[in-house]
Amino acid sequence: MTLPDVLAPTYVQMLKALSAWLGKAEAQMPDGKADALLSARLAPDMFPLSTQIRFACVQAHEGVFRLQGREFPASVEVLLNEGRSAADHPGSVADARARIDETIAVVEAVAQHALDVDRATPIAHALPAGMVFDLTAEQYARDWALPQFYFHVMIAYAILRAEGVDLGKADYVAHMFTYLRPGTIPA
Repeated sequence: MTLPDVLAPTYVQMLKALSAWLGKAEAQMPDGKADALLSARLAPDMFPLSTQIRFACVQAHEGVFRLQGREFPASVEVLLNEGRSAADHPGSVADARARIDETIAVVEAVAQHALDVDRATPIAHALPAGMVFDLTAEQYARDWALPQFYFHVMIAYAILRAEGVDLGKADYVAHMFTYLRPGTIPA
């Protein structure tokens, strides 16, 4: 199993789940009322839902490109800027779902041509505040790429739940139902 074999499917399945949650929000809150959810936050000092969605997309882009030693596409900066200004310009659920679809397409395209990554490859991960983490590719994937991605996805899920969208565990693990043994669903 290679690092891209783990990250890409994880990103894709959870981004599809995130898009489905937004679809449920639209279905439960017709007439564009779901768009107001994009400004919702769990706490006053946290980013709104619109930012959480875009930052989840950023994490997916960064993970697959950084592990391949490739430059980030311009779309990463676009997503970052949209996320940073999302409190003032949250956009619509349709916009958010389009960003998710674009990210899935990029992740799938990169994964198709991904090279095996040596787990010991050094990665210097710099943050905007000036901090730099020196990691191996394995540490980066395990300790940064996946946790940061899941953080933003989980916050998005929590915001939607807190705002009354009818979601449950089955929505979070929808990808698991492809593995369900026939005849094992409780009555």
